Amino acid sequence: MLDGKRILLIISGGIAAYKSLELIRRLRERGARVRCVLTEGGSQFVTPLSVGALSGEKVYGALWSLTDEAEMGHIQLSRDADLLVVAPASANLLARMAAGMSDDLASTVLLATDKPVLVAPAMNVRMWLHPATVDNMALLRRRGVLSVGPNDGDMACGEYGPGRMAEPHEILAAIESALALPERPLAGRRALVTSGPTHEPIDPVRYIANRSSGKQGHAVAAALAALGASVTLVTGPTAEPDPAGAAVVRIETARQMLDACLAALPADIAVCAAAVADWRVAAEAGQKMKKGAGGPPALALAENPDILRTLSALEPGRRPRLVVGFAAETESVLRHAADKLARKGCDWIVANDVSPAAGTFGGDRNTVHLLRRDGAEDWPPLPKAEVGRRLAAAIAAHLKDA
Repeated sequence: MLDGKRILLIISGGIAAYKSLELIRRLRERGARVRCVLTEGGSQFVTPLSVGALSGEKVYGALWSLTDEAEMGHIQLSRDADLLVVAPASANLLARMAAGMSDDLASTVLLATDKPVLVAPAMNVRMWLHPATVDNMALLRRRGVLSVGPNDGDMACGEYGPGRMAEPHEILAAIESALALPERPLAGRRALVTSGPTHEPIDPVRYIANRSSGKQGHAVAAALAALGASVTLVTGPTAEPDPAGAAVVRIETARQMLDACLAALPADIAVCAAAVADWRVAAEAGQKMKKGAGGPPALALAENPDILRTLSALEPGRRPRLVVGFAAETESVLRHAADKLARKGCDWIVANDVSPAAGTFGGDRNTVHLLRRDGAEDWPPLPKAEVGRRLAAAIAAHLKDA
């Protein structure tokens, strides 16, 4: 399984770094090519000479090395691998990964990669159980980072508990499992997804909005990322957690959403699943509007930008190759969706019934129809996560055929 696979091994500081030497040996025995990044802390426990001798490759360590950058720039280094493995993964490096820092070669490579990442944490038991580390690991897992260990056991500091790095054979098995994940047919593709409602302010405390939880749009973003796409999710206010593997841009209004979408281009795929408010108040009040004897105020409305139509009408080179819209209807679902497909200029429409009886808004299930210009597919009632996966698979198949 590992024959010919390219592994980038990042060795951070910790006494468990000595186990990384055994891991390199076992990987090479199985035919893998191993390149190594040694952090400043890691070099206190193992030397570049020993790492290089076992890997048979140049060992990288300095972000600002002109020679290293000329031979193998950090961006290329981050992507010229099938899998990135951090072993040991110290509390410090995990924290910097969670924060998106890039102040040394290891953190920069991890931030710049578009490949799967596997971490093998190793640290003192109290550091592992500290709420900061617990939160960091939870965040990394939500982003799709894989992990193995740590194990319980005696530590170099004399304490006992969880924090020992997994053994080389356990890390090896986790590497094989990671590389055995389903194919990533959208690797190298860029996707833009919109999700959630928009909030259009009336005054500083009131707004106009649509009834959208963001569950379906977030599920689409997660499914596209799982197939390897580089996903930018532009989302209105929602309680949904960030989908693993997606870069999230948060907005409030329709105009902000349009600006964020245009900034995320170029993209191969655009899926407009957000429930964008069609109108906004033409003149937002600067202070809270008070009740008065004259009755409620008259609110003059202005039309919001049409994000789906704008993306569909972009000039070649800027327009995504596939633009998918959503049609949330309460009656005559297919007729209104077909009309929307014709009016908006997009390629596909995903139509769904959002009438109160359907329970779609805020619920976990959805019943959709996929309309293309050459026909329609009726999907059975499905969990929203499965709708996202089916749509992502259809997108991948379309781009492959194209």
